[in-house]
Amino acid sequence: MITQNQRLTGIMSTAALVLLIPLIAMQFTNEVKWTLSDFVIAGILLLGTGLMIELVLRKVKQTRHRILLCGAIILALMVVWVELAVGIFGTPFAGS
Repeated sequence: MITQNQRLTGIMSTAALVLLIPLIAMQFTNEVKWTLSDFVIAGILLLGTGLMIELVLRKVKQTRHRILLCGAIILALMVVWVELAVGIFGTPFAGS
């Protein structure tokens, strides 16, 4: 059984590993140009999503509700990430 502390460590490790992808890509190509603020925002989004999912896993007991809530949280992350990346919805957050 995975303890709560192990899950928190996993959340932080996963966020760090995901942030390493653009950091490494920046070393090999000029196509990836992230600034410090890009890394900070991405880190906040990833950690926030992971911690919200952890909260759902701790507080919600019914499996069906857990799945629905975690799916909604992940969907929200994807919508925000896509909007910040390419401005698909044309909000001011994306610089439109």
